[in-house]
Amino acid sequence: MTAPETCSPSPVARRAIPAHAREGWWTAPDGARIRRIDWPAPRLAPRGSILFMPGRADAYEKWLEALDQWHGQGWAVTAADWRGQALSGRFGYDEATGHVDDFSVWINDLTAFWGDWCKDGPGPHILVAHSMGGHLALRAVAEGRLRPDALVLLAPMLGFLPQHVPSGVLHAVARILSGLGDPRRSAWKMSERPELAPKARSAILTHDESRYDDEQWWRKMRPGIAMGAASWGWIERALASIRRLEAAGVLESVRVPVLLLGTTADRLVSWRAIRRTAARLPQSELVTFGSECRHEILREADPVRDRAFEAIRSFLDRVAPRPDA
Repeated sequence: MTAPETCSPSPVARRAIPAHAREGWWTAPDGARIRRIDWPAPRLAPRGSILFMPGRADAYEKWLEALDQWHGQGWAVTAADWRGQALSGRFGYDEATGHVDDFSVWINDLTAFWGDWCKDGPGPHILVAHSMGGHLALRAVAEGRLRPDALVLLAPMLGFLPQHVPSGVLHAVARILSGLGDPRRSAWKMSERPELAPKARSAILTHDESRYDDEQWWRKMRPGIAMGAASWGWIERALASIRRLEAAGVLESVRVPVLLLGTTADRLVSWRAIRRTAARLPQSELVTFGSECRHEILREADPVRDRAFEAIRSFLDRVAPRPDA
């Protein structure tokens, strides 16, 4: 077995767009401009193509280390904003609150982007997605909107906390609260002591303080990528979308190899929901972390990252080998 690849670049390396990557824009069918970043495939023996989609309130800048690591393994790599996040606009009535009228907006964008993207890069074509992105990627595949050669889901948003409360109950409560005012309003207030916010977020996202600081650095350099709380409308729509995946027969119809990575210590998404989903998918593998890992698995300390990257590489070598292998 190949030894795990360790990759621990300095913060300086993680805080610059790699010279071989290019930033640009994709135009959606309705004319919306969505930001993207691309690492072209190596000219000799390309491994294939990876599309990475981030989570809620996310931006691809914070994932540069992981994306460049895949490129170093021979993959052509692309990442993009979700419409209404980072530098691809906003749906709410302020710049801080994350809102969407319905998750189908993002499913439509992903479907169209995928179709264009697959034409430009070598196969196999792999979809990797984190948190909310993982939910959207799985839903798009489950609904037959796209069919990657393999799907990798990192701490996918397949359920919320508290884990013991059924999503139907949570959804009913969210519908009531969303309907009490403008659904675009923030679902929670930001701290009255801003200096405490980074420490609190770090305790939820990663044990690695240096990697957490990378995100704060990028937010200072590119203030437009920052986003805060979700809206009540986003929460209600998220739960509605989660319930679509929970419906009988939906996940069982997926005919794509799926690797799920999750942690029992996750304080943002439901680990139990990830485990249930893995059990329902016909071709799934589940990699489980514990207290050593928080929500952002590929931005964790090196022992966690190394294990995660090795699991992904092994999975892709088995289910989506290079055509000439």
